[in-house]
Order: sequence, then structure tokens, then C-alpha cells
Amino acid sequence: MTQSDVSAVEILLVEDNEDDAALTARAFRKAKMRNRLSVVPDGVEALAYLKKEGRYSDAARPDIILLDLNLPRLSGRQVLERIKADPDLKDIPVIILTTSKAEEDVALAYKSHTNCFISKPVVMEEFEKVIKDIADFWFVIVRLPPKDK
Repeated sequence: MTQSDVSAVEILLVEDNEDDAALTARAFRKAKMRNRLSVVPDGVEALAYLKKEGRYSDAARPDIILLDLNLPRLSGRQVLERIKADPDLKDIPVIILTTSKAEEDVALAYKSHTNCFISKPVVMEEFEKVIKDIADFWFVIVRLPPKDK
């Protein structure tokens, strides 16, 4: 099965840097993957989105979450811990997508049950390749949990 055989995938990007969010959206478009990318700027908004609170009452359950670590209001580490502690959310794959390359951040992320830790490349072409690889791996190769939760 190829990406064209399935409906658009729901991606939640938790990213406070508007330029990085735009870059990620552009990279997913270039990957030619049918997707609906929702962006929230901080950890508090991410949890509201995932719990369908307030203005997010009609939010679609994401197939995958791309989570930055360094966020305002509630850090990516705290968001990850809360997602993985919530029985209704813990099966959503979470990919840490961050500028950090610190071993401590990698270790803490995996201890908190992240599915993947990726340090953002700074070169545009490399970043686009990473996003294409994420799309190919998580939406073509991997079988994700059913959406009927």
C-alpha cells in the first residue's frame, strides 16, 4: 500500500518557532504526502488539542505527533510525559523533532517513551530529506494504531 492509497494522515506539530513550523509544512508538501498538518505553539495548547478542549473541540486525533522539546508554558518533556501517561493518548506515536543534540535530552525522551528522537538538521535540503524519511517510514512502512479511539 502506498500513501496515495490511504486518506490524508493527521499530524500534530508542536512547535513554537513559526519559521520552523512553516519549514516543516513546506517539507511535508514537498514529500508529496497527503496530510493535514495542525500546528500548536506550546505545550499547553498541545494538550488542549489532544484532549479536544476549548477551540480544539473538533480537532482530529493525530496519527502522529511531532514534538519540539523547548516550548513555552509547558516543555516538550512535560507534554511527552503527560501523553504517555494518558490511556487515551499513549498509543499515538510521538517523534521528538528538536534542535537539541544533548545526550541527556535523548536519554530522558526515551525514558519517557518517545517513539523516535530526531535532531533537526540546519541545512534546508537535509531537513526536507528528514521529513520525507519520516513520512516514508511512519506512513508507508509502519502500521499505525487504528483511529477509532
